[in-house]
Amino acid sequence: MSLLPRTAEEFSSAEYWERFFKKRGEKSFEWYGDYNKLCGVLHKYIKVQDTVLVVGCGNSELSEQMYDVGYKNLTNIDISETVVSHMNQRNAERRPGLTFQQVDATQTPYEDASYQATLDKGTLDAMASEEEGALARSMLTEVGRVLRVGGRYVCVTLAQESVIRLAVEHFVQLGWAVRMHCLQEERGKEEDSFALPVFVLVCTKFRQPMPTPILEMCLGEDGAPTRLTQVAELLSAVREHQAYSVLRKRLRTGTDACSNLSLTLCHVKTGLPRYTLTVQDSPPGAKVPRQHQFAIFIVPQGSETAWLYSSSEGRKQLAASANFRRLVIVAMHRNQEYTDMLAVQSELSPVVMDLAPPGIPANQQVPFLSVGGDLGWREEVSRGVSELSGEYCVENVKGEDGQLYRRLVFLSNAALVQSESRLVPTNTPSSHKKKTKKKVKPTAAPTASPASLSVDSGFLCCAHHEVMVASLAMLGVGTPQSKDVPLSVLLVGLGGGGLPQFLRDFVPNVTVEVVELDPMVLEVAKEWFGFRPDDRLIVTLGDGLERISALEEEGGRLFDVIMFDVDSKDSTVGMSCPPAAFVQSSILQKVCKLLTPRGVFALNLVCRDSALRKSVLERVSAVFPTILSKSIEEEVNEVLLCSRGESQASDAARIHPSLHGAASSLQTALCANRPATSTGPHIDIAELLKDLKVE
Repeated sequence: MSLLPRTAEEFSSAEYWERFFKKRGEKSFEWYGDYNKLCGVLHKYIKVQDTVLVVGCGNSELSEQMYDVGYKNLTNIDISETVVSHMNQRNAERRPGLTFQQVDATQTPYEDASYQATLDKGTLDAMASEEEGALARSMLTEVGRVLRVGGRYVCVTLAQESVIRLAVEHFVQLGWAVRMHCLQEERGKEEDSFALPVFVLVCTKFRQPMPTPILEMCLGEDGAPTRLTQVAELLSAVREHQAYSVLRKRLRTGTDACSNLSLTLCHVKTGLPRYTLTVQDSPPGAKVPRQHQFAIFIVPQGSETAWLYSSSEGRKQLAASANFRRLVIVAMHRNQEYTDMLAVQSELSPVVMDLAPPGIPANQQVPFLSVGGDLGWREEVSRGVSELSGEYCVENVKGEDGQLYRRLVFLSNAALVQSESRLVPTNTPSSHKKKTKKKVKPTAAPTASPASLSVDSGFLCCAHHEVMVASLAMLGVGTPQSKDVPLSVLLVGLGGGGLPQFLRDFVPNVTVEVVELDPMVLEVAKEWFGFRPDDRLIVTLGDGLERISALEEEGGRLFDVIMFDVDSKDSTVGMSCPPAAFVQSSILQKVCKLLTPRGVFALNLVCRDSALRKSVLERVSAVFPTILSKSIEEEVNEVLLCSRGESQASDAARIHPSLHGAASSLQTALCANRPATSTGPHIDIAELLKDLKVE
């Protein structure tokens, strides 16, 4: 039969503890650790000569060990008659000055201000579970009464949120100073320890209540205190330490190739996120060299959102290529300064062994891996706040291909690049070189200053944009028959304006209307991404759904191509692009009515939920008889190319030959129509139209 409580309420029951100690007998019960674990913090706050009241002492050896090292003024109380009798008998000869009394901690007989310290190991946790904390509040009131000015309540606790909130709020209201110590388990002892860390709450009584709360958090017994301003911040810090301790034990006692565990390390002084660490284990049975047990991979600045580092599939591929039993992938955060690789290694070295796999010695040398041994380069050029999308930043980064790129990132989802363009020196013809996945060592800084850089309008950074452009081949754009035939495009979603500007600059006879909900996005596109509307490229500010409905109601205007490239702000659903409302049957039917007979509907779909994707496809196919899909390599994106006409092809093998000639014609037309200021377009239509799938 288990001697541990079955329910929380039993902790505060006198009958439970009476049964507990009778069954346990002579064996001491060291709740939350013994003297050896706690002595450092106890000696810090309780002097040897202090008069100390130990509440809920149980049959712990803690008071006996403190007595043996010089604490002779200890008064131990417990609600259990059995344990008090046993402890008095056990210490009668060896420790005659150590007294144990059967006393209810909520109603003590001691005079006001009669003790210099009160020591509590687990009693607060036991009492706080009963009667919505009424017993605990009564005990804390007694603690405050019997302590002298300058006295301390030292409480060893697991810091369950409801318990610690009760105690901290109680003493803050009294104007006391409150400090929390998180005692981490020693490395190598995780297998025998609690998953949750032990905390020590230290509350100091002042003569005059403090008008402003003093709240502090310390890591370890000697850690420097971090000052906090609100109780909620202290509780949050406690939760973070608890989560880290659970994660640490999980990592040090087992491996799991599918877990994708991650944690964020913050700057000690500012509290801002500095590193995000993601753990990737090798699958069971993987042939890993004996010397390849554990390594740290530093992601270059500006590459955090790349598929290889940001997706579960990409990290698995990275770990497989590195071939270590455990690979910790480290991403650096914006608004933080990093000197060089050596400094980053030095900063991370003290904590990485917490994440080591089972069996790794504490003094193991851990290799740090990187791309070319460089930290990469990132420069923020603008920051602002959108009323619709929140805080954003525009930044220049150096890609792993050595090229410079400009990005728009909404900080509410910093792992997602909202828009990206390649930069080239102003008035210098852009290179024909297409972005490559080959990793080369980048230089530490750009060769041109930001002021002398401009956006390369012939280069599309997003692969799904390239597929959308390639879909124009389905309309025969560029063929002799299409010469001088106008082409109208409706695009929902502006971003940095790269896609609509490419269409305007390179596609013959095209007019483009872009619908953008956020006015700030338009301003950013103009200021930082070289977006220049004109009579062939107009922007309508407003809701895309409302614009589609209005166009359908007005009638008389049709489009050859309608493109949806808009992301969802709701991260709770399994589809991040487009918002669910854009693929409802009623909207899809309106889109269909707005297309010319030859028209194509191009939908950028990002959906990780297979059931949800199936539902979307069913709705789209109910409106559009022909649907072709193109999955983006190393991305979650796929592009659905939908047309109104019945398809005569039942499989992709019949589609590719019919598109081959059209792809060549479109390629020729794009090159012939390019503006004089660009050497683009950097796009291969035939390659993009390979591997189309009939849905």
